[in-house]
Amino acid sequence: MDIVAGNLGRRNFLRTGLGGAALSLSSCSPLEPARRGEGGTPAAPEFAAFSQVVDLTHTYSNRFTHWAGGTARVELETVSSTANGDGWNVTRWTLDEHAGTHIDSPFHRNPNGLTADKIPPRDLVLPLAIIDIRKKAEENEDAQVTIEDLRAWEDAHGPLPDRCCVAMLSGWDARVEKPGFINFDDKGIRHFPGFHTDAAIFMLEERTVLSMAVDTASLDYGPTKNFPVHTAWLGSGRWGIENLANLADLPPAGATLVCGAPKIEGATGGHSRILALL
Repeated sequence: MDIVAGNLGRRNFLRTGLGGAALSLSSCSPLEPARRGEGGTPAAPEFAAFSQVVDLTHTYSNRFTHWAGGTARVELETVSSTANGDGWNVTRWTLDEHAGTHIDSPFHRNPNGLTADKIPPRDLVLPLAIIDIRKKAEENEDAQVTIEDLRAWEDAHGPLPDRCCVAMLSGWDARVEKPGFINFDDKGIRHFPGFHTDAAIFMLEERTVLSMAVDTASLDYGPTKNFPVHTAWLGSGRWGIENLANLADLPPAGATLVCGAPKIEGATGGHSRILALL
């Protein structure tokens, strides 16, 4: 990956989509060597005590708007029921993997990346940095988190924390279960906010960010055609969260994100309970 990226120039490499194959070589936790504790083991992040828990998870149902159009498939088949005289209430689930509040594992875009069950537990508890672009999103449905937005956050709150999750707050969570959430135009093109490729590259190259998150249906903004943010981010071995709720209830800095990722063998992602601790 380094040789190819060096020859092409990494910024061009990622933007052109040619990075997919080379970046797919990353199949481990990408920041594992970043910091080492006593005896050479990775140093765990330090978190403050908390007094408040904020749920960042939408309730998942067959009313939830699906990225591809229509609604998600969420079916609960009754296996046994106390109403029928059985001793237990038990259901069997059939779920769309990438709808509702869910994670994208590296494997979702990266054939050699980690599946959801293989993401290390220590990588699922992260400092949270929230980039508020609500004003931009009100004026432009295709607004994106840019390097300038990240630098403005750092001017106010200091450098992005090591091994953090950077989350986009666009206000789009208010549109869930409404036609305007995916926001197709008359040509079938989606319009909703997401991360700009340059911002993703900045977090990859200049900072030690481990996860990115959005309150929309995709890490890439709606009109994308080749998903460069997904390709760069998941291709590097990092993971993402889509369809977050209630980010506006949190301060821009200081919260801790806890991701209850599905531990299902081979899962490319899936519905997750996402919490923020304050």
